[in-house]
Amino acid sequence: MTLFRNWRIRDWRARYWRMSDWYDQKIEVIIAQLLRAGVLAAALVVISGAVPYLGANGWARVDYRTFHAAPAELRAVHGIVRAAFSADSRAIMQLGLLLLIATPIVRVTFSVFAFAIEGDRMYVLFTLIVLAVLLYSLFGSSLIA
Repeated sequence: MTLFRNWRIRDWRARYWRMSDWYDQKIEVIIAQLLRAGVLAAALVVISGAVPYLGANGWARVDYRTFHAAPAELRAVHGIVRAAFSADSRAIMQLGLLLLIATPIVRVTFSVFAFAIEGDRMYVLFTLIVLAVLLYSLFGSSLIA
């Protein structure tokens, strides 16, 4: 009876490790698709803003002697989104850049959930720290000022 029981335990462990390898590969594929989709979406949004902007301002001379800051509405996330939906081409390009910045944040957030489902507490903790650093680097300046 002990021999049969040991065989079942070894069989269960072998199936578990095969499932774990499959799960890891599936997670890697999903992460790759998330990154690919985020970069592609950001590129399409930037191009959709750049075409009308260059169509209207293609031959304008640029004066590099004086600094011209971006308009106030294009300095905050909510202003960029609002101006992009009103068809401002510069805001559409900046919205594409925000999508590009959001891509790794989405990837890290997905990794937190994947590690939590896998039950790996240490990686969940480290990934949450990375997510906090990413979010602070994006929104921290607006929280301080």
